[in-house]
Amino acid sequence: MKRPHLIVDDEIAVQELVGHWAFRAHTTPIQIFNRATDPFLPGVKTHLFRSLEALDGRGFRNPVLVITRWKIEPSDVDRLEALTNLKLTILVTWSGIDDDRVEPVSSAIAVGSLEVLANSASRVKKILYWRPIISGLNDTNDHFASARRLSEFADATVFTGLFYREEIRAYFREAGVPDLYADVARRKILPRDAERRILSHFEGRPIFRKTSCGVAFAHGVPDFNGHFGIREICDICPEAQHEICGRKHHRPDMEVVRSLARVVSLADLDGIEISDRRIEVSGSSEAQRYFMQHALNFQVHDRAQPHRQHRHGRAEIGWE
Repeated sequence: MKRPHLIVDDEIAVQELVGHWAFRAHTTPIQIFNRATDPFLPGVKTHLFRSLEALDGRGFRNPVLVITRWKIEPSDVDRLEALTNLKLTILVTWSGIDDDRVEPVSSAIAVGSLEVLANSASRVKKILYWRPIISGLNDTNDHFASARRLSEFADATVFTGLFYREEIRAYFREAGVPDLYADVARRKILPRDAERRILSHFEGRPIFRKTSCGVAFAHGVPDFNGHFGIREICDICPEAQHEICGRKHHRPDMEVVRSLARVVSLADLDGIEISDRRIEVSGSSEAQRYFMQHALNFQVHDRAQPHRQHRHGRAEIGWE
């Protein structure tokens, strides 16, 4: 992993976050240290704890997602369990891939972290974040059986494919990895047959296509991304979660939607359309859509990037 570098003091970072115009107390989902580093690396986790404690001490009940491949110690869990307000979820990434050109961090570390969480965590929820699933690398029945066994340590399992964009393909080629798919894609690749086999292996276990769905189930709350309107995403969800999300799901009023669109400076207000499934807009950025989506608990899509039915927001590869 890259060596992390501290950019700004933890307290300043938290203050800038909660002072941002787009931050909504108790609503905006938060992810911490999920891109440039791993939050549980020895040089990073002190800052993770300080940031979480600063948010928790302000009384915020926002959902917080901490994604890690690294080692979690019982003492780490003790400190996280002391938080009283944040809805904290630890998502432990596991792939089962043993080719270190593709997966440089041993999956055995994730196994150990899940076991520690299973033994120590109560208020803190834990997710088996099964990713990336790649055809020909970790989609065998043995991998699926291993994932099911690991799921016993977690409150829920979320599975997903690979972001195989041009820069990822170039990185793997430089590392000597043969092309994983025939083409690149903007969205994650997970072929239909792989999903079918995964769901067959996980019959009777809580497994989810979307991260926010797994987090919602673990905490017993509605999905903050409002996927309930896209019913084919929810066809694998437990009935109890259907009821929780169903009670929250309401088609929003056009004026409420336009008001939020004005907040994010969306240009085409007249082009907004609302159905029971989703709000559709034009000329939007991901950040604009997410702000509206989280405020409404209702999916917001852009016409230029259509979501095909039954694709679950995935690439066309393997679904043609």
